[in-house]
Amino acid sequence: RLVLGWVGREGAIMKQGEVARNIEDIIVGVASSILAGRGFHFDVPSRSSSNQLYVPELDRIVLKDSVSQRHFNNVATVRKTAITTRVLQLVHEVVMKNIHITKRDLFYTDVKLFQKQSESDTIIDDVACMVGCTRGSLHVVASDKGIVIGRMSFRDDGDLIDCTRMGVGGKAIPSLVDRITDIQGDAEFILLVEKDAAFMRLSEDRFYNQYPCIIITAKGQPDVSTRLFLKMVKEKLNIPILGLVDSDPYGLKILSVYMSGSKNMSYDSAHLTTSDIKWLGVRPSDLDTYDIPKECRLDMTEHDIKTGLELMNEEFIKKNPEWMKELELMVKRKQKAEIQALSNFGFQYLTQQYLPRKLRDGDWI
Repeated sequence: RLVLGWVGREGAIMKQGEVARNIEDIIVGVASSILAGRGFHFDVPSRSSSNQLYVPELDRIVLKDSVSQRHFNNVATVRKTAITTRVLQLVHEVVMKNIHITKRDLFYTDVKLFQKQSESDTIIDDVACMVGCTRGSLHVVASDKGIVIGRMSFRDDGDLIDCTRMGVGGKAIPSLVDRITDIQGDAEFILLVEKDAAFMRLSEDRFYNQYPCIIITAKGQPDVSTRLFLKMVKEKLNIPILGLVDSDPYGLKILSVYMSGSKNMSYDSAHLTTSDIKWLGVRPSDLDTYDIPKECRLDMTEHDIKTGLELMNEEFIKKNPEWMKELELMVKRKQKAEIQALSNFGFQYLTQQYLPRKLRDGDWI
């Protein structure tokens, strides 16, 4: 058993009855506080950066145990307290009915109170922390974003999905990942792609038939469903994951969310992270190795450089000397490039030259 020198919070996967009971306990606690003369307030686990910790033994970000009070009789927090109360009520209703809704659905139940979806979205994560569960246990999901195609099949709520027969567009990764069962396939690796444009080229060229693989993209910043799906497929098929992202600090940040978790959802990192991802490309050293023309390279902005320097202090970079070397090269040259820069050599250069050479040479770190 791993013993760590920290006390933290991790969301548990809960059944709807347990979620409902925990919400009821929270409301009873609020009522007791009012009756005792302490006022109307919620105890909310802090999700600020200062309350987060990277644990090397777990290789992911976790939430520590700091808690703040959200008071109704405080001008600064009264509105947030009202929104928290409303979200608790809506989540309780949803889990009692045993149905699922999207974050957008929840927002539209009380637009005048929430005003912006970002405000209700933030409180959903707060409520998950308060209840002590994963966000998925609240039965509130994001709209479909991720896509998968390639050498695998699975059942979605009992229906067979063959990911080799999904046309060029691929199969949308279901928001209700917990209903996925019977994952099978003969893929030799998972190709995790940052952008939709690269996914379309790989899909249209049927790259997964030339090199047996599963291709997954979240079309940019990874959403919860795609992160859960990736972890599920990795654990079931036990095959390596190769990351294909832009050669810029944000490509690395996207890989870091898959590997170590996001600070925004550190309370759920145990269920969302997949630690062992290899960086296939596009790496800063590739710009010279593959003779990417200067006109296809972009100058890094001051913000890009700042982000790159900040990444050098991240534990997931520090622990990997080869990643650090690539990042140092990027910041030193002050140059970045997108995956689409490879199209300078031809629209199918990615699938016919770049990736085959990378895979043949085992060129990943």
